[in-house]
Amino acid sequence: MVTIQDVAKAAGVSPMTVSHVINDHPYVRETTRDKVQQAIDELGYRVNIAARNLRTGRTSTIGLAIPEIDRPYYAQLAARIVAAAGRRGLRVAIEQTGATKENELSTLATSRNRLYDGLILATVGLGFADRELLNVDFPVVILGERIFDGPVDHISMPNVSGSAAAVEHLIERGARRILMLQGNELSELGMPPLRLDGYRAAHERAGLPVDEALLIPVPAFTMQAAREAVVAAVANGLTFDGVFCITDSMGVGVLRGLASCGLRVPEDVKVIGFDNIDEAEFTVPSLSSIAPDHDEMAETAVSLLVQRIEQAKRPAPREVEAGFRLIERESSAGRVER
Repeated sequence: MVTIQDVAKAAGVSPMTVSHVINDHPYVRETTRDKVQQAIDELGYRVNIAARNLRTGRTSTIGLAIPEIDRPYYAQLAARIVAAAGRRGLRVAIEQTGATKENELSTLATSRNRLYDGLILATVGLGFADRELLNVDFPVVILGERIFDGPVDHISMPNVSGSAAAVEHLIERGARRILMLQGNELSELGMPPLRLDGYRAAHERAGLPVDEALLIPVPAFTMQAAREAVVAAVANGLTFDGVFCITDSMGVGVLRGLASCGLRVPEDVKVIGFDNIDEAEFTVPSLSSIAPDHDEMAETAVSLLVQRIEQAKRPAPREVEAGFRLIERESSAGRVER
């Protein structure tokens, strides 16, 4: 195995200088850096990661636990976190929790054993009553909607304000009977009730009553469940001229369901989703959506975690809510004249 001493001898510098080049020390002359890099390339030197980890007590790897890898929202958020970590020289190991409290707790319990320097946990199952379970002895940042005032840093979505903006947008475009696809058995957990709060707030500000019949429960936040729910609503004679979907995946299903019922979007029904997944731009018609600042969320999550990793003294927990934009596309374009 080629050693730092071998590289130093070939480059005519000290082993410490080679170490500075490997670790990208800023105070190395470019000519020296070039000589060392040439020696590294010629000799085929590779950093001994295991030895460095033993020396520093770190692995340069963070964990990311998300509910479902195959959901567009979580997949795209994970990609942003991987990119943000990569800019800091960190690798990311991704785990799937299946959106269950048991698996989220298991991930917390085993993260140190898996040699992560810290963990970003997108939690769905853990709630406010479980916040003391987050008192662990390694760095953790939570992405979620139910754990406020906990012992770790917490980044949340703009659920209430974003949902209110979505519904207000439909009202401004002339919609008066706005269907909302919401949770069923999950309705008391996490995101759904917060987005329902935003739906109600928008109606109240507009002076419109909420018809409870327009709040349709679905068993899962999927395209198929949303399509089936909106088709059933039409078949049951429910009248509506707008649909607010609490996720874009559900919005895609609604567009398909309305088309199969012979209803035109946006002429007959205006539709808006939430999350601004990449696919929203490519549906026919393209799907309007609330776009949380996912880049901000990823950067903030990684930045807070790195601070936790590098600071010996634990700072006070921080709460951060992401910003958002409303993206108007074809599914809600144009005002209905009454």
